[in-house]
Amino acid sequence: QVQFVESGGGLVQPGESLSLACVASGSIFSLYGTGWYRQAPGKQRELVSFITEFGGAGYADSVKGRFTISEDNANNALYLQMNSLKPEDTAVYYCNTVPASSGSWGRGTQVTVSS
Repeated sequence: QVQFVESGGGLVQPGESLSLACVASGSIFSLYGTGWYRQAPGKQRELVSFITEFGGAGYADSVKGRFTISEDNANNALYLQMNSLKPEDTAVYYCNTVPASSGSWGRGTQVTVSS
């Protein structure tokens, strides 16, 4: 199974930006849809944004207009540019295929938005 390693999280203030990166263990982006998920404390993991194997992208309503997903097939990398961050964006962010593969979850990267 493909494995993912996420990075780029941190502590920022509301309104600031962060850029997340995820590297896959194999060349999958042209084969499968992939996406960014997040899990906040006490909440279920949710799909935040995805990009299809054909390059089309989608976003959850809560992040639409603020987050941008992109991929680099040559480097097996997936990115999430997050702007205008809000406290409710605080969560651990993961990448995975869409639909998710249960055996492919990485450790995630913590994003904390707080003043």
